[in-house]
Formats: sequence, C-alpha cells, structure tokens
Amino acid sequence: MKIYTVDKLTRKIENSKNRGKKVVLCHGCFDLMHPGHIKYFQAAKKMGDILVVTVTPDRYVDKGPGRPVFNERLRAESIAALQCVNYVAINEWPTAEETLRALRPDIYVKGQEFEKLEDKTGKIQRESEVVREIGAELRFTHEIVFSSTHLLKNYF
Repeated sequence: MKIYTVDKLTRKIENSKNRGKKVVLCHGCFDLMHPGHIKYFQAAKKMGDILVVTVTPDRYVDKGPGRPVFNERLRAESIAALQCVNYVAINEWPTAEETLRALRPDIYVKGQEFEKLEDKTGKIQRESEVVREIGAELRFTHEIVFSSTHLLKNYF
C-alpha cells in the first residue's frame, strides 16, 4: 500500500529519516497525469531515497469550473501506480505549507516553472518560507513542462 493519511505518513517518514533515508516531497493538483508529471516525479526521486507525493484535495483545487476533472482518490491512485513514487497522501490543507511542517522532508521539489518563486496565488512564496523554516532544501526539476489546464482546455 502506498496511499496514507498525512498523519500516518508523518510517522512512516520519521522512521525512514531515523534510518538515514533522504525524503523528497512533491506536491500539486496533478489533475490529468501526463508525461511532464512522470518525468518530474522521476527527477525528484533521483534527489533522495524516498519520494512522497501529496495531492491537493478536491475542495481546494483552484483551477476553475469543472476542476478537478479527476477526483482526489483517482489522482492519488494514479500517482501511486508509478514505480518511482514511494508514498502518496491527499493533502488536508489548501497549500503544502502545513504538510511541509508535518512531514518535514529533506527536500521539497517543484518544477522549473516555479524557479523564480513567482506564482500569482502566492503559494510557492509561502511554501518556500516554510521550507526554510523547517530546515529543508527547495529544489527544481528541469524536465519537459505541460499544463494539465492547457491540455484539458484544448484537447478534451
């Protein structure tokens, strides 16, 4: 089993870190799984030993009407099916801030589209502050980027 609550995942991660494992966290909506997501997860996994992915819950997805297309459980199950992912949780909050504080990963990974720490919602800026607060490292992948929103609007 790879899908846990944030609370149960906190204990699993703590045990992994106590065994000297480097924990990497990715967080996002991941509404429509595409090659960009897969390459992002694979690149993130190379940065540590344990890859954890948290998914934005349906009630906090702010991508517009009709989103998410796939509910939180299906999104979590799709991510859990990937070999490079060790654990998945559905986030309990609107952003990854509290999740970062709970899980305390060694590395928090975002795609290169966030590298300038600019995001109209302000989420990446706040998450970056929490990463510093917990003593983790913020890293970015440099893989091919697709937008689920763009793909859904233009092709589905």
